Amino acid sequence: MFEANISDQQQKELASKLASLLSTYRYISDSYIIEFFSEGLWETLPVSWQEALGNLAPPKIGDLLLDKDCKDRRYSSVWPLSLLALRTAAHTLSFRREAHIGESTAGTVPDEFQCNHSQSALLGHIFRKHVKPKKQHEIRRLGLLVKKLCDQMNCNHVVDVGSGQGHLTRFLSFGLGLDVTAIEADHNLVSMATKFDRQLLQTLSKYDQRSEEAWGPTPRHVVGWVNPKAPWDVFIQQLAVTSCKSTGAKTIPDEKKQHMEDLHPEPHCLQTKVEDLETVLQMQSNDILSSETAAKMLTPTNCRSKPHSAVVLTGLHACGDLSATLLRHFANCPQIRAITSVACCYMKISTQDNPNPPGVFQPPASSDFTLAQSCAEYGYPMSNWVRELPGHQLSYKAREGACHAIEDYLHRLREDSSLLRTHCYRAILETIIRDQRPDLRRPGIQTIKKSHLLSFPEYAQLALPRVGLPADLNFDPISVDEMLAQQGKVVAYFSLVLLLAPVVETLVLLDRMIYLQERGFQSALLPLFNAAFSPRNLVLVAVKVNEDYS
Repeated sequence: MFEANISDQQQKELASKLASLLSTYRYISDSYIIEFFSEGLWETLPVSWQEALGNLAPPKIGDLLLDKDCKDRRYSSVWPLSLLALRTAAHTLSFRREAHIGESTAGTVPDEFQCNHSQSALLGHIFRKHVKPKKQHEIRRLGLLVKKLCDQMNCNHVVDVGSGQGHLTRFLSFGLGLDVTAIEADHNLVSMATKFDRQLLQTLSKYDQRSEEAWGPTPRHVVGWVNPKAPWDVFIQQLAVTSCKSTGAKTIPDEKKQHMEDLHPEPHCLQTKVEDLETVLQMQSNDILSSETAAKMLTPTNCRSKPHSAVVLTGLHACGDLSATLLRHFANCPQIRAITSVACCYMKISTQDNPNPPGVFQPPASSDFTLAQSCAEYGYPMSNWVRELPGHQLSYKAREGACHAIEDYLHRLREDSSLLRTHCYRAILETIIRDQRPDLRRPGIQTIKKSHLLSFPEYAQLALPRVGLPADLNFDPISVDEMLAQQGKVVAYFSLVLLLAPVVETLVLLDRMIYLQERGFQSALLPLFNAAFSPRNLVLVAVKVNEDYS
């Protein structure tokens, strides 16, 4: 099933099936693997499932359960129909994550890194500095997609939300010649972004031995928190204030644009992919409520923007509610003509049952908008359709599970990696902690480096003090050995949890597509990145067409 080609009705039918499937197996998706022993998770499975999975080697679990493209499945026993049905449903209903980018999928590293695992061969060296390989892969592909959308929309202004250290911003601005406003809540990250901008300008100045001022357009960086409860005109006001503060940026001369294009070759495969998108993103004109005041805010007399100028919105791994907020701004704000949204941190999405999930930044006491203006909307569900579906609720744990890298775990299974023992170690530790502190459940323990190379006693000696227990705490070695012998069952159970992870992610993203559909917009969901390299690889794209951009 290719997401971009399903009709509006098919989207709704798919959402119904997803909600039904997840409701049936909620006891799996909502479980914590560290409670495998303390809560008896294995015994919650049907006996026939226990018999089918209990003695499988890790490579077999990968082939028979998680690898949907395995062509040669060989069973050592007859699997129950219910387990086969779950595997088939999970694979069939989930959005495909393979990026159709014309490269080999044999390994976990994209072809662009085959010669040098730390440097993309397709991204110019000036855009690789300070950038990890994963981010290099992402900013190049997303940047070129954003540029194609800008060309189609006859729009040169991009707003990069959650811009961090500005890696994508610099590629869009210096590399692709776009007029970019970057907004980021962390002042320290904005400081780093401006520092890296200056370093890049210094590098560019060496190419022609002229003043740095000859290069541009320089991006504008804003320190600002995008409040998910604020209306879209407040967001526009944030951008307008910034646009006024940063005047005087220069346009790249044509000959310099050509030189910079030479620094980051563009493969034909992506051109074809984005051209295909033109046939997908078709919609009828839509009447949008506008705010004359907000439109004026965007274009003060001393700003560079033209009245009612078009803006393309982008967010690379916008965390939690931020990605949902950007979609609402796209739907409501007449200035925003297109959006590319790559979401992450689904556990930080607000829901009716959990309006303030852990780890979410809380707004300051003072606010620049009144409570009457606040939007009483949650990050999930966004659409009316999904909100009315029985069993549509997704717990914090289910959404957290959707953030796991299934491709990475599948690789571990095939290699029978020693890393597989870490879940078993932590589950055993949980039983020891509860024996000593029955009131302490699932305490946070920071990652213990190379724990898979340690014996369990060595692991426990490092971990116990982190929860306030003595490092030399005595525990029953016989009981521990019995649990260690069940590592294969821990791996099998966690594989079942991972089997449902793409199903949860699909429902979250499909809900957003249906939300846009309800507002009159068609959208496409594209697997833009290599999933083994960048697990959150699905980009939601939507445009407004048949509107006056003049």
